[in-house]
Amino acid sequence: MTNSDLGFISELERIIHGRLQNPTEQSYTAKLAAAGTQRIAQKVGEEGVELALAAVSGDRDEIIDEAADLVYHLLVLLAERSLSLDEVAARLHSRHAKAE
Repeated sequence: MTNSDLGFISELERIIHGRLQNPTEQSYTAKLAAAGTQRIAQKVGEEGVELALAAVSGDRDEIIDEAADLVYHLLVLLAERSLSLDEVAARLHSRHAKAE
């Protein structure tokens, strides 16, 4: 994984925010957000289960695809709830610091 690959996560987060602030009919993100928090949360759950099943099957490409779907839907959920991945990372960092 390169820094540019990780940097795309931040770019994707900005894209998602843009689509939520300026929805268009073509945007899956906007349609998902319009369906509400419950639907977004349902998608996060579905993608989590699909990732777990892919992990059991062991197919590398399927695991990557399902992990990507989960990350995307997580980012949409966080954005819809006015949260960021930075806040999640800060919480993980805080937990790690306490464990040491």
